[in-house]
Amino acid sequence: MARAMPGILRDMEDMMSKDVIRLTIPDVSDFAKQLRNALTDAPGHVEMLNHVARAAGYRNFQHLRSQNPPTPEIDHKRIARAARYFDGRGRWESWPTKRGVRELCLWVIWARLPARERWSERQISALIDEQCSFHDAAQIRRSLIEMQLLTRNRDGSDYARFETPMDAHGAALLSLLAERQKTQEKPKIG
Repeated sequence: MARAMPGILRDMEDMMSKDVIRLTIPDVSDFAKQLRNALTDAPGHVEMLNHVARAAGYRNFQHLRSQNPPTPEIDHKRIARAARYFDGRGRWESWPTKRGVRELCLWVIWARLPARERWSERQISALIDEQCSFHDAAQIRRSLIEMQLLTRNRDGSDYARFETPMDAHGAALLSLLAERQKTQEKPKIG
């Protein structure tokens, strides 16, 4: 009977469906913790992460992570709060008191500055004023420099946008403002 078992198991495997069932795991670390909790004599957390990664076809967890870089989860309430500071044309209307909201608004101004160009103080102020209705270019310039998104000479004669990957929340705000502007520009048929 013991010899017959492998044959029976093989036959059962052949009868089982070979359909591909996809599984998306939003947080592999949490998944590994839950799996560890379900097992007796479970390996440590890092070892469990490596087991999960190998089961998914990767060499180890570091390989999985390098092939699938983590993406930040967007806080849509925060984006909506920052969007309230822009009018329908996408112009910044007032200075937010909360730093986090203000920084999101500054990312929008940074993104709208032309890349790889240099400006005098007057030129950068004019570019900033085109994007704002409250006209406080000096405050915005100082804040962009504080966030290391803008550089300048010590004497303030030469400004340049510092090229860096855009903050995910800033990009989401910029996208929301662009969508809002598109819907306002669509001609009404009727």
